[in-house]
Amino acid sequence: MVRSDARENRARILAAAREAFTEDGSASMNQIAQRAGVGAGTLYRNFPTREALVLAVYEDEVARIVATVPDLLAEHPPLEALRRWTTDLVEAMRKKHGLGDALSPGAQQAINEQSYGPVVAAITQLLDAGKKDGSIRTDADAGDFLQLTGALWRAPSTPEDRAPRMLALILDGLGGPHR
Repeated sequence: MVRSDARENRARILAAAREAFTEDGSASMNQIAQRAGVGAGTLYRNFPTREALVLAVYEDEVARIVATVPDLLAEHPPLEALRRWTTDLVEAMRKKHGLGDALSPGAQQAINEQSYGPVVAAITQLLDAGKKDGSIRTDADAGDFLQLTGALWRAPSTPEDRAPRMLALILDGLGGPHR
């Protein structure tokens, strides 16, 4: 069992790393340790390499986004819940995209493999809710949706951001017969 202070240190390190990487993808391990208020030894005990820390930040962010599905479905109709969830995913992926470029191909593959299952399960939950109430077509597939939305976080985030319009087109194509 992990001691509570060790859990708190790990959480502080992840939060500091998330902030640091969002501001500057090249933040050093020492800068992150200082920001988290821990010594270098504590940081390296938890995350022996920079890549291990980056992978943990990605994993933590994916878990946070996946965990929002039940609340979104409780508060919104399925298509709106899917729109909000996808917008959150796109925002998170845009923040992480530059950071991912700095990782080795093996680390990038590990991120994709670790996040694919939970993300597809979350999309499936959202799609199933819409299939059940007739707002989403019955042949909608989570893997297809994820592949289509991959274009959204690669679209430049400019004043003329195309991602919201592109997402609207994707969601319109998902519409079921009873909309």
